[in-house]
Amino acid sequence: MSERLVLADPESARDALTFAGRASRTGDGGVRLQAQRGVLVMTAAALSPQGLLDRTPTVLAMRMLHADPELECDFVVSELSPAADASQLELPDQAMSPAWAGVAPPRGGWERTGELDAATLASRAQWGIAAVAHQVPTDAGEDAVRAVRGSVWGQPDNDLGGLPLGVAFAAFTFGFIAGEERAAVFTSGRWTRVSLARGHVVTRGPAVSGLTAVRETGS
Repeated sequence: MSERLVLADPESARDALTFAGRASRTGDGGVRLQAQRGVLVMTAAALSPQGLLDRTPTVLAMRMLHADPELECDFVVSELSPAADASQLELPDQAMSPAWAGVAPPRGGWERTGELDAATLASRAQWGIAAVAHQVPTDAGEDAVRAVRGSVWGQPDNDLGGLPLGVAFAAFTFGFIAGEERAAVFTSGRWTRVSLARGHVVTRGPAVSGLTAVRETGS
């Protein structure tokens, strides 16, 4: 018998399945499940770099659900499946270890720095989707597609206050945008969080690049 993920109610279980399904279609390497004190935090990488030279930004989609108070876990899985009990989900036999899961945003120190209109997130996401489709060559390989996606979604966007366009992509494709809403923007160090009623998008700023200044040594 496979291991089960126990949620608080059938609605939460259906919500978890929806998030996992969107992650499998859009995400980059499974779903992280972190549960403690009756709360399940689901995280998926909408975008993440592959290797040191990949300039694709790290953009994570997060959703919090009610879970069984006794559930405690922290692992990444490729998928979730319905169980006979509507409040439970079946887990795969093995967990995953994607690179993005080792880069966790801070739990505290967040400071509110602005707002974004949900309609702006939606329109910029749709523009980016069209741009990727236009730039990807016919019969392009995986590396070529990833290069195009990284160049489009990694670009700082003026309409998003300089955040990468991938933030809008994550909010749109994970279903966080619904109706008229002002998304709150928070920062903590190099991390930025865009919070909507349905979920959060978290992104980490670009890595420091280039050479350090030459320093004299010796006497």
